[in-house]
Amino acid sequence: VTIGANGWTAFQQTEILLDIHFDRQQFTADNLSNANYPALIKKSMLTMFPKVKGRSDKRKLYKLVSSGAAYVLQDMVMRDSGIIGTSRKIWLPADDEVDMLLKGHVRRDVPERDRRLNDKQIQWIDQLVAAGRLEKKFNTTFFTAGDSREPELAGIRGAVAGSFLTLAVTLLLSFPIGVAAAVYLEEFSPRNRWIDLVEVNINNLAAVPSIVFGLLGLAVFLNVFGMPRSAPLVGGLVLTLMTLPTIIIASRASLKSVPPSIREAAFGIGASKMQTITHHVLPLAMPGMMTGTIIGMAQALGETAPLLMIGMVAFIVDVPSSLTDPATVLPVQIYLWADAPERAFVERTSAAIMVLLTFLISMNAVAVFLRRKFERRW
Repeated sequence: VTIGANGWTAFQQTEILLDIHFDRQQFTADNLSNANYPALIKKSMLTMFPKVKGRSDKRKLYKLVSSGAAYVLQDMVMRDSGIIGTSRKIWLPADDEVDMLLKGHVRRDVPERDRRLNDKQIQWIDQLVAAGRLEKKFNTTFFTAGDSREPELAGIRGAVAGSFLTLAVTLLLSFPIGVAAAVYLEEFSPRNRWIDLVEVNINNLAAVPSIVFGLLGLAVFLNVFGMPRSAPLVGGLVLTLMTLPTIIIASRASLKSVPPSIREAAFGIGASKMQTITHHVLPLAMPGMMTGTIIGMAQALGETAPLLMIGMVAFIVDVPSSLTDPATVLPVQIYLWADAPERAFVERTSAAIMVLLTFLISMNAVAVFLRRKFERRW
């Protein structure tokens, strides 16, 4: 309840409507990306508040707009240079303190020295609200942007992409290896001390703390094989080691649930042992295997400790596009935001937790659905 109460406001972001004139004098053909975009914003702010004269007051006025608003204008010009020389009404992100004030997280009755917004700034904010130039809108940036030091510009897209790539590696490795190991142990392996030792170790590995797998990944994948730090490839390998015991145990239980009569009937019509397993036993056991795999993936999605050990705790702004790009994952992003001092990161931390819980609940719901849909009762 507390997470929901704190997090739902992060899905809204305060924006300020500015009249931006893209003065041709600020642009040349070869410097569209290096033009003085902050000057365009400052000029628009001074046009709305012509009575602001002092240098200190001007700095306070400019701080009402996010420091990243200039990049929004830059992206607009880079996408369409035809707007140069025109005037546009553009909604730009407001500063996080302005956002917190409008959401009721900053008390106006607190002494001026104890808050970051002074009385003049609050007066200007009230004027903007009265003029309809300061509104709360749906926070698309939260879902489309990567991490940022500025709360109003921070998003979860990079973390979600990192989680997807990491889980893709985990699934592609752990599912076939886990199923193959389960089939061998259940259907082909001889009964001897070596196999008993392997089974005991698999059960023990399922109870090993996840950070131990992170230490193993640090020692082997990074130090021995020299794989790139903070990469989804390494994260997927570490989570594969952690997830394999869960998938093997679930797959073996699913294979055991197939009645012996199925095998005997297949042998009776002349099928070989391999044909019996691949054509009859595996299809019947697959729903249970898929359920165990999804549960293992959900467990891997929520892991943080093993990924911290391989460097996926770094501040990553760019959205990863390959398995070797530096990346972070959603649980680590939550950890980083929870440690940030800005007040606005509190609600974004809760919102990211809500997104993570949504993914976990969805994955477990899919596991339950698959079991009920395809399970056969004997």
